[in-house]
Amino acid sequence: MAFQPIFDMTTGRVFAQEALLRGKDGRSAFEMLSLVDAENMYSFDQTCRTTAIEVAAGLGLTASLSINFMPNAVYEPQTCIQRTLWAADSVGFPAENIIFEFTEGEVVRDKGHLKNIIESYRQMGFRTAIDDFGAGFSGLGLIADVVPNIIKIDRELVSGIDRDHVRRAIVRALCGLCDELGVMVVAEGIETQAELETLRDLGIALMQGYLLGRPQFEGLLHEPQAQPAVAA
Repeated sequence: MAFQPIFDMTTGRVFAQEALLRGKDGRSAFEMLSLVDAENMYSFDQTCRTTAIEVAAGLGLTASLSINFMPNAVYEPQTCIQRTLWAADSVGFPAENIIFEFTEGEVVRDKGHLKNIIESYRQMGFRTAIDDFGAGFSGLGLIADVVPNIIKIDRELVSGIDRDHVRRAIVRALCGLCDELGVMVVAEGIETQAELETLRDLGIALMQGYLLGRPQFEGLLHEPQAQPAVAA
């Protein structure tokens, strides 16, 4: 696992560390995921969860841990979560510090099943996040069906937002919607100082991207590598 921080730019502190799949032999997440099929999806998903928790705990993580999961690998939430709870308990990692992310672009066979997973996780004290929002095909319909705790705005909407009125308008409207629904917003994929400044001006405090910190293989980055400019 590699870990990429999500910073609260109002304080400069880590809000959460996102666990990202990596191969010890240097293989990328894409290469690893290409080996996943219907036969091994469940065991793969379970192993990713427990490995993320074990490595994060070994690194002394005290902030939240964001773990990507595969909704199609969960056949029954209460049953499938047991190995995750056991892993957290065995290494002393607080289960309430775990955030479960699922990507908007993943093809979910049964939206009712996804809603059941999210509601079950919420009842168990976990937070949930929609990752890559704005890059998939579900869009606002997904929010209408499944209201998460967090929405992560995809790089597709963040890229060049300082120069693009349309992107700014979309993100501003999305922030207003999330504020009304009580959903936290994370801007991901930030690569330039101008993007950071624009997102801050739009009221977004939680940010992630190469400008602030690249993924660390089995390591944690504790401070952002860039800060918003201070107004004169």
